[in-house]
Amino acid sequence: MTVFDKNMVVTASFLAAATIAMGAFGAHGLKNMVDAAALTTFETGIRYQMYHCLAILAVGLAPSIPEKIKKTVFWFFILGILLFSGSIYLLALNAILPFNTAKIGFITPIGGLLFIIGWIWFAFKMLSLKKQ
Repeated sequence: MTVFDKNMVVTASFLAAATIAMGAFGAHGLKNMVDAAALTTFETGIRYQMYHCLAILAVGLAPSIPEKIKKTVFWFFILGILLFSGSIYLLALNAILPFNTAKIGFITPIGGLLFIIGWIWFAFKMLSLKKQ
């Protein structure tokens, strides 16, 4: 396992643990603070964050994937988590935050696009790998 592979696995593991903690907070702490629509929105951010934590973990554990591909996929997914899930969390918490987060709504689809590009780029690169 390379240093980068190890870093991917560790990052994915910590992000997954944080995702579970945030999901528990959403399920138990937020239900009395925000409306049902905001809670559903928050859960969407949690779900997509966990999907991509698991994807980062799987890619980090796959020894046959070249490091350059891993690095690119890693950064697409990390930035996707930050922009997509991060903006969704802020939008879902708008009612209880001391500032208006509605103006950052344009960031969410950018994060989603990064997820999509990451998956398509990964698929394309895997298809173009030479047989060993």
